[in-house]
Amino acid sequence: MTAQPWRSVAGGILLDIRVTARSGRDAIEGIEQLASGQAVLKVRVRALPTDGEANEAVVDLVAKALKLPKSNVSLERGGTSRVKTLRIAGDAKAIASALEEITRAET
Repeated sequence: MTAQPWRSVAGGILLDIRVTARSGRDAIEGIEQLASGQAVLKVRVRALPTDGEANEAVVDLVAKALKLPKSNVSLERGGTSRVKTLRIAGDAKAIASALEEITRAET
């Protein structure tokens, strides 16, 4: 079983993702394990990785998939990296459950 790329923190969840920008579509593609052993959620966005466009597209995509306002999803770290951490504010248990549903549907 692959490890989960999210963990509960005060006020919500931290979610590790790996972003492919300039993709042909916006999509969440399931969980992947990096060579380092870190579990990440694979995300593709059409936006370019310039001027924060891809980061904004990732926030939009994740918020929409979780049916949360965009204001609940923010970039915690990795602004210029393909591997990023998002902070998702809200009920950690409900968010984790929604993430499990999304990743189950994508695999």
